Amino acid sequence: MIDYHGVAIEDVCAWPNLTILGDGEILATLFNKPAHGSVPGDTDCWISADGGRMWSKRSTAVVRPNQQSARMNWAAGLAAHGDFVVICGGWHSPGGDSNLMAPVIRISHDGGRTWDDEIPFPPVPNGNTCVPFGDILAGQDGALRVACYTAEPNVAYMLRSVDGAKTWGQPVTIGEEINEVAPIHLGQGRWLAAARTVEGQHLRLFRSEDDGQSWRCEGRVTEDFQHPAHLLRLGDGRLLFTYGDRRRGHIGVEARLSSDDGRTWGEPLRLADFVGTDVGYPSCVQRADGKVVTAYYAGKSHLLDRYHMAVVIWAPPAS
Repeated sequence: MIDYHGVAIEDVCAWPNLTILGDGEILATLFNKPAHGSVPGDTDCWISADGGRMWSKRSTAVVRPNQQSARMNWAAGLAAHGDFVVICGGWHSPGGDSNLMAPVIRISHDGGRTWDDEIPFPPVPNGNTCVPFGDILAGQDGALRVACYTAEPNVAYMLRSVDGAKTWGQPVTIGEEINEVAPIHLGQGRWLAAARTVEGQHLRLFRSEDDGQSWRCEGRVTEDFQHPAHLLRLGDGRLLFTYGDRRRGHIGVEARLSSDDGRTWGEPLRLADFVGTDVGYPSCVQRADGKVVTAYYAGKSHLLDRYHMAVVIWAPPAS
C-alpha cells in the first residue's frame, strides 16, 4: 500500500495544507519554523514537481507584521482561473493568551510565486477574532467557501465569496463547541465536514444538503484524541478521511475510506507511527496516477529527531 515515506522538509512545524495546481505540481502551505507556534514565523509555500518526494521553497505567502508575531493558522485552495488563495491568521506574540491576529487574504495568480497585497478578512458574528482552517472549496453555486472558528465562545462558521476570494460574507454557523473544521463539497450542494470537539478532542461529522446554508451534526466518528481531519474525494468516488492519532500508545496518522459519502467508514489504515507526541495534521491530494500524497508534521519521529514535514505516498486499497 505504501510506496514512499520520507522527510519532505526539515526544521518546520508545518501543519501542511496540500493543493494540486493545474500543471500537476503539488503546493504545500506551511508554518516555517521548528516550533509549535511558540516562536515568531511566517507562512511559506513549497512546491513539489515530482509527485511529492522532492520539495523546494517557492515563496513566503504571508509575512508576520513584526518580529514578535507569527503568521500561522490558515485555509488554502484554488479559486476560479487557477488563482491560489491563502487566508491566514496568527498570533501577535506566540504562546500568549487572547492575542490572535485578524486573518488576511493573499491571492496568487501564478501558482504561489508572487502575491497580491493583503486583504483583511471580515469579522464573524460573535465579534471574536476567527481562525481559518482546512481547504477553500467551491460550492454548487460556484462561490467559494471557507471554514473558520472562534474560541470563547467556541463556534465554527462557514463564509462565502462570490468574487474569487477578495471579499467574504454570509456567515453560517456549522456548530458550537468545535474547532478545526475540515469541509468537503460532495457535489450538487451537498457538504460534509469533520470538526474537532473542544471536550474530548474527538471528531464529529456535520452535513449540509443546501450548499452550506444550514448544518446538522451526525455524531462522532473517532475516539478521543484522534484529530484533526482532512477529507478528499478520490477519483473512484470514495471519500478519504485522514486524521492524527494522539492516543497514548497509538501515536500516528490514520486513514479511513467511505463508499457512501461518509455515512459509513471502513477500518482504519495506518499510514505512519511516531516516537513523539506533537504530530499529525494530515493533508492529502491524489495524483493523476491514482496514488495519494499525504503530508503531516512531527516534532520527532523515527525519520528525524526534530521538527519536520513528512510525506507518505500510497495506493488506497481497492473497494
